[in-house]
Amino acid sequence: MAKILALSRYEGSLLRLPADASIPLAISALSAEDSTMKMDVNHLPVVQQDELLRVQQVLSTEFTEAVSKATTPSRRKGKILKIILFGSYARGDWVDDPKNGYQSDFDLLVIVNHDDLTDIANYWYVAEDRILRDGEIARPVNIIVHSLDEVNRALKRGEYFWVDIARDGIVLYELPLHPLANPMPMTSADAYEMASGYLSEWSTKIQDAIEISEFCIERRKFKDAAFTLHQATERAYICYLLVRTLYFPRSHNIKFLRSLAEDNEPRLIEAWPRDTRLDRRRFQLLKRAYVEARYSTGYEITTEELEAILASVRRLRDLVEMVGRERIEQLREAARL
Repeated sequence: MAKILALSRYEGSLLRLPADASIPLAISALSAEDSTMKMDVNHLPVVQQDELLRVQQVLSTEFTEAVSKATTPSRRKGKILKIILFGSYARGDWVDDPKNGYQSDFDLLVIVNHDDLTDIANYWYVAEDRILRDGEIARPVNIIVHSLDEVNRALKRGEYFWVDIARDGIVLYELPLHPLANPMPMTSADAYEMASGYLSEWSTKIQDAIEISEFCIERRKFKDAAFTLHQATERAYICYLLVRTLYFPRSHNIKFLRSLAEDNEPRLIEAWPRDTRLDRRRFQLLKRAYVEARYSTGYEITTEELEAILASVRRLRDLVEMVGRERIEQLREAARL
């Protein structure tokens, strides 16, 4: 096995071991908690293991710095309880073709000991920015942060997103004595009712945003059109994730939402071609619109670009509707309704 820098969980702290320490990146905790979860990433190439290690180091360093400046006792005592890799790199079906715009993201769940510590702006923004700019990390990294109480409540409700993580995720780091709850099965009837409600509610929201963007394009209010197309896209991915997993992350980053959705349903990839630089540029224009179309005088977008983006958003709407109805039908049949 390749000799890489590794992290130990001695008393829950991150320890730097010698570079010749021939041990896996993710090491079992001293306790036997969460014993059903995988504890190593040996199925990944060494370069990806090294990148995950680097991500862990940045998260730990920046979180420690952030809580040291906290003004309340609960925040000053903030701890990372677990870091769990989920998604395609955990399952082993990732894609790594950056030249053609297809490269799976690292998806990480960070579990902390208090709800206050989940605020991205206060505790995680600097870490995310450092990871984005770090030359040693070649893959995009998505981070969701939740408290242990939040995660365990969701597991006890049997919410699919969390049950999937408990089943397929890989624990990269953890403090002992903070186990995940045993996932409880959700009835198909309950899941059917929830998913049906989400599809009905969010399909209307998607269409509302599309119609507003069409009006804005017609009136040549291009920035408003770009922003509302961003909202339509965000809502489409939220709709899919809620119908399929009963969860969506608190994020306006449509690239992150797209990654999570496409990881579950590859047919959604069709909405956003990546084959040419022009295709990729259009999605980036849309991603930037959430902030820049509202606040930046330098943001520019043409009628042609808006029309192309609108076509992709309409296609995404239709795909989400199709796969959403398929999912609801599966749940209906399982519930024998």
